[in-house]
Amino acid sequence: MILHRRAFLTGTVASVAGFALGNAPPSPVVLNPGGRVTQGGWLRGRVQSGTTALTLDGQQVEFASDGAFLLAFDRDAAPLARLAVSGAGGPSYIQDIAIAPRAWQIEHINVARKPGGVTDGDYLRLRRAELAKISAARARDTGAQGWRQDFIKPAPGRFSGRFGAQRIYKGEPAAYHSGLDIAGGAGTTYVAPADGVVTLAAESPFSLEGRLLMLDHGMGLNSAFLHASELFVSEGETVRRGDPLGRIGSTGRATGPHLHWSVKWRESRIDPLLLIDPAA
Repeated sequence: MILHRRAFLTGTVASVAGFALGNAPPSPVVLNPGGRVTQGGWLRGRVQSGTTALTLDGQQVEFASDGAFLLAFDRDAAPLARLAVSGAGGPSYIQDIAIAPRAWQIEHINVARKPGGVTDGDYLRLRRAELAKISAARARDTGAQGWRQDFIKPAPGRFSGRFGAQRIYKGEPAAYHSGLDIAGGAGTTYVAPADGVVTLAAESPFSLEGRLLMLDHGMGLNSAFLHASELFVSEGETVRRGDPLGRIGSTGRATGPHLHWSVKWRESRIDPLLLIDPAA
């Protein structure tokens, strides 16, 4: 037997408390106010005690001992996501969530995209090793609790590059911008936007990312900070929201000094700007 209740949510969650329809039991899941139910956005919520499984579009979602959980939606998320909750011996509960579309910054260029240059074997071996380190860092589960927090802006300065922006060359799309660029000025200190554990601190600059720093915030949520001129922390360190992490630079493939901040939840790329507390 399946208990199927649809709650269509768009934009910011105003209130999704567990409510009853007629004689139906109260909802076994509550979605917190303040989430951003949109492409590149996120939601926090809580399941009732006795819940044995939580899935989003059929994929298992972890929840904490107090029932709290985090969900996030990729930049190209489909218009509808399905949340399912199971309990020991009880019926399954299904809630459909409408994901609001975004108007991405798209630039159409009326010239053909330049072909990539010839890449030698040495570079490919180097890049494979770098990507393996990034993948391993993202896969680490440190038990950090930053996922529960409102994030802060990690550095002062204007936003010089927006998440999701993309160029299309004569109909051929290039990769979209996967993070948020902050033009804070060379040497400016950037800080942890939320609590976390350092899972990668590349003192030897990576070919594209330069001095790369990665933080695990827990529950599959992680941040990456690119192009630093200097790092203040080392792998394995626990940091608190607001702790200094490094200095803005232009190492790796960068046209000038800036902080590129990207965030992923599991395999979904999300908009860092939507994590920052609007009051801040």
